Amino acid sequence: MEFNDLKIFQTVAKYGSVSKAALELNYVQSNVTARIKLLEKELRTPLFYRHKRGMTLNPEGKRLLEQSRVILSGIEEMKRTFQDKSNPSGVLEIGIVETVMALPDILASYYSKYPNVELSLKAGVTDLLVQQVIDMKLDGAFVTGPIKHPLIEQVEVIQEKMVLVTKEKSFSIEEMTKKPLLLYKKGCGYRERLESWMKAEGIIPKQIMEFGTFGTIIGSVAAGIGITIIPESSITDMVANGTVFCHSVPEPYHEITTIFIRRKDSYITSTLQCFMDEIVARTRLEHE
Repeated sequence: MEFNDLKIFQTVAKYGSVSKAALELNYVQSNVTARIKLLEKELRTPLFYRHKRGMTLNPEGKRLLEQSRVILSGIEEMKRTFQDKSNPSGVLEIGIVETVMALPDILASYYSKYPNVELSLKAGVTDLLVQQVIDMKLDGAFVTGPIKHPLIEQVEVIQEKMVLVTKEKSFSIEEMTKKPLLLYKKGCGYRERLESWMKAEGIIPKQIMEFGTFGTIIGSVAAGIGITIIPESSITDMVANGTVFCHSVPEPYHEITTIFIRRKDSYITSTLQCFMDEIVARTRLEHE
C-alpha cells in the first residue's frame, strides 16, 4: 500500500465521484479507479457503495477514512520536523472569524518575511473552528475567547468593543422584539454575547435570520432588514458615511476578546511558530 493511495481514497470519499477526484488530483479517471480497486484488494473489503450518482463510503470505508487521516497527518508532521527553521515553507491552514481586524497587518508582515509559505484561510464560527483545531484539520485559528479546553493553547490578540448595528439612527432595546436579528450560525461568540444579554433582560426576539458571511449580514442591515451585533472596528467606514449606525451594548456583554488557538500537544512547525511570533509582535505594538 502506498501513501498516495490513501490520498486518492480520501479525495474520492470527499467528492463521492471518481471523475471529480481525478480532476482535483490531475489524474486520469482510469488511474484513480485502478488505485481504489487495488486498495480494496489489499484490504480484502469493498470501501464504497457504488451507484449511478457516484460512490458513497460504506462502514469499512468510513473506518479507513478516519485511520487514513491519522496516518497522513503523522506523515505530514514528520516532514515538517525537518523543515529549514530559518526559511519556513509549505501550507499553513488558519481558521478565522470574519471580523478579525488585526489579521491584515499580521498577514502582510508574515507574507513579506516568509514568501515561501502558502497561507490557507478558512472562515467559520468559533465553535466549529475550535473543533477543527482539536481534530488537527487546522494548524490554528482566530476565535472568540477565552476557550476552556485541556487540548487548547491560546494567546490573546485583541480586545474589541461590541455594538448593535441598525439602519436607523435612533434605537431602543424593544426594537429587538420588532425586527429580525441578523446573526452568524450557532457557535458564534458575537451571537452568544447577544443571546446572553437578551436572556438576562427577558427579551424574546421577533426572528433570528442566520447568515454565513459578514458582507451579507452588514449589507442586510444597511438595507433595513434587521439588527446585528459585531465589533465596532469592523464598520468604522460605514458609520462614518452614515450607511449604518452603532448603539452601545451594556456591561458585561460589551467587550469581546479575539484569541489565537492551537492544539497544545501538536508539534509546532517552524511555519506555525513564525506565524505565532508575528501575532505576539502585533500584540506588543498594540499595547505600547
